[in-house]
Amino acid sequence: MNTLFTGIFKKYSLKQLQKDLIAGIVVGVIAIPLAMSFAIASGVKPEYGIYTACIAGILISIFGGSKFQIGGPTGAFVPILLGIVLTYGYQNLLIAGILAGIILCLMGIFKLGSLIKFIPRPVTVGFTSGIAVIIFTGQIANFLGLTDIEKHETFIANMKEITIHIDTINMYSVITAVICLAILIIMPRVMPRIPAPLVGIIVSSLIAGWLFSGRIPTIGSTFGVIPSTLPKFQIPSFSWDTLQLLIGPAFAIAMLGAIESLLSAVVADGMTNTKHNSNRELIGQGIANIITPLFGGIPATGAIARTAANVKSGATSKVSGVIHGIFVLLTLLLLAPLASRIPLASMAPILMIVAWNMSERAHFKHILKMKSGDSLILVVTFLLTVLTSLTIAVEVGLGLALLLFTKKMSESVTVKKSLPNHLREKREKITQLWNESSSSSTISIYTVEGPLFFGAAQDFHETVASYIKQQPKFLILRMGNVPFIDTTGEAYFRSIIHQFRAQGGKLLIAGLPPHVKETLIHNGLYYTIGGEHFFEHVNEAITFSLERLKQDKFDNLQSLRLS
Repeated sequence: MNTLFTGIFKKYSLKQLQKDLIAGIVVGVIAIPLAMSFAIASGVKPEYGIYTACIAGILISIFGGSKFQIGGPTGAFVPILLGIVLTYGYQNLLIAGILAGIILCLMGIFKLGSLIKFIPRPVTVGFTSGIAVIIFTGQIANFLGLTDIEKHETFIANMKEITIHIDTINMYSVITAVICLAILIIMPRVMPRIPAPLVGIIVSSLIAGWLFSGRIPTIGSTFGVIPSTLPKFQIPSFSWDTLQLLIGPAFAIAMLGAIESLLSAVVADGMTNTKHNSNRELIGQGIANIITPLFGGIPATGAIARTAANVKSGATSKVSGVIHGIFVLLTLLLLAPLASRIPLASMAPILMIVAWNMSERAHFKHILKMKSGDSLILVVTFLLTVLTSLTIAVEVGLGLALLLFTKKMSESVTVKKSLPNHLREKREKITQLWNESSSSSTISIYTVEGPLFFGAAQDFHETVASYIKQQPKFLILRMGNVPFIDTTGEAYFRSIIHQFRAQGGKLLIAGLPPHVKETLIHNGLYYTIGGEHFFEHVNEAITFSLERLKQDKFDNLQSLRLS
């Protein structure tokens, strides 16, 4: 356990505590309205968002791998969590959260944190922008004060619902929402150090309570009064069938949580010139998501905006994240009744601004302008996120990225006839054996470049097979620029060896990288070719070929004399 806390209090001073205290309170103030907003958008009661910000925020700070990470409910989870609540119910959301926590812990234990970097940028930008669209449009009903709105899992169904009930617009809600929105836009420019979401909620709530009391829906009138008590510990009841049913949603939560938390940690690294531990971060996220649902909280992850605010507020260690969680808890105990009076119209602009900020508009436009395979991946991932689900979008996006990458890699593999410039002095010695324009050289030298993997192995085989039909006695392959050979490449390579040997030729390999040679030793191909047929430099292979040809010629003359 000591290693988990290494560095938290080492050489920790009172001055650092003061900075962490200020940063923790500032982030706590920012987190409270966001936590309630994300919970409501996810289809659960607002207090569950506060429980999450408090418990998960403390646990992620203590057990995570980043000094500055702030954890809690985030906008990225909204579409997934809403879908789970609508399909399986709130209790099963808690179970899915625990399963996601277990998956995250296993990812960290098996050191899979570094694999997140292999997710292509167009995929992350695509689904992040898609999530932003879902969050933004999901708040239109609260912004306009529409009534009798039924939430659906799909984007199109929700848009139809808004269109059908557009005649129920409440102008009092619109005025309240516009006031809050104006504050959210103006405040960061005029007074950037003051949390605009908190000011927006307070001012718009006071105006609505004074002028429009009883005329617009509030948190209390819609979800009931927020209890000013500690969350209760309760283990959700489940069965084996329930676990099987929820493993898919849990995996989606875990993957998205891993991606967002590590991206947030990277952002913090860039702002502070530090380095996070990705695997420990996943374990910390896992612990938080296992424990938080036991107190009614929803899935949590690292929050990029709050983490950035933590750094900008002067945080020096993980203590700021713990203070942020304690501040949220104290606010719940002291001010919960007041929070119940907040109009839903005041919450809507906050989520709309969050969606606008997370949409990655600049990156989206940049990738789109490239008009390349990445542009296709971006558009497909974005549309599938909006129109179907995040899980399908990521799966298809990654699959498409893999196909395009495989195609590009296969095109990078080349096999061409060559003779190195530094061997031109040998040209006179092998003039009769080497002829670049001849179709039947005794010694053929070809340069192979690129990885011999499943996407390129067949083309490699067909190209080399066409060359050995010219029946050279020695085929020298220069393979210094072959970074790896996979199982498929090995199989096709082995076929070439057998085919060439059947016609009496000898295959020689020059310049093979050591790590690739180790691969061939491991799979037995090295011994099939013969260790004496591997050379560091192509001139050694040519010398070997000339000596063998000379020896064969001598042996043939001797045979003729004896006969």
